[in-house]
Amino acid sequence: MLNDKLKNYFHLHFIVFIWGFTAVLGALISIDAIPLVWYRMLLASGFILLFIGATKLSLRITRKMGIGFLFAGLLIALHWLTFFKAIKVSNVSVTLAMMSTGAFFTSLLEPLFYKRKIIWYELLFGAIVIAALYMIFNVELDYVEGIIYALISALLSALFSIINGQYAQRYNATVISFYELLGGVGFITIYLLFVKGFNAEFFTLTPLDWLWIFILASVCTAYAFIASVAVMKYLSPYTVMLTINLEPVYGIVLAFIVLGDSEQMSPEFYYGALVILATVIANGIIKNKISRKRNLA
Repeated sequence: MLNDKLKNYFHLHFIVFIWGFTAVLGALISIDAIPLVWYRMLLASGFILLFIGATKLSLRITRKMGIGFLFAGLLIALHWLTFFKAIKVSNVSVTLAMMSTGAFFTSLLEPLFYKRKIIWYELLFGAIVIAALYMIFNVELDYVEGIIYALISALLSALFSIINGQYAQRYNATVISFYELLGGVGFITIYLLFVKGFNAEFFTLTPLDWLWIFILASVCTAYAFIASVAVMKYLSPYTVMLTINLEPVYGIVLAFIVLGDSEQMSPEFYYGALVILATVIANGIIKNKISRKRNLA
């Protein structure tokens, strides 16, 4: 029989596979990014509330915590809005390749939040990422709008991860997620009420759209989040980081299988995407080695 560590390692790969499938679902769902994210966050918060009720977790928080969670909820809502918008105006492959830059943005933002100096190799890797992005921009002119949306989404994801990482050290991750998802729904609802407005078309979805959204909210959001928190108890942060970097690979392969020729890109695109992914992995390896040396010192 498999030991706990190996079982959780395979479980993590399954979760990352699910996250990769999220982008494919975004392409399969016919509605626009705003209603898509609204439904996702509303249903996911409902599923997580059921989990909280079953496990009898306390939802009591302070006002200061609530404000912080609401702000994080706004960030994750904007991240998902730009993510799915990128898919709608380009395709899954372009969006996921650009999302690989999230680790690069994190390395630039961390010094600001944790008040440390930027490390020389982070600047070097940043320059390599920028060169790879330039290569992709030059050969994929039809997808420039999608590339820009995806880069904004990656930046928002990095900012959210840093802020949420600080909260996760002090509060229950499931409770945090519930309030953040609920907050995101609230912000989008306010926007729709005062800017775009709800109409009959907003609530008119095809049966297939309902099926995809249900899978997106339950399996790809609520389940994947709760499961990812559970496996992190058994695996090192380094192992988790390297595995999560496979999300674009899984997603691009799945998109090609499910969506076919619409995901076919030029060789230069794949070269650039591989350079970005390799840079992110190299950054993680170096950081892990430095961290180990410090712990042994």
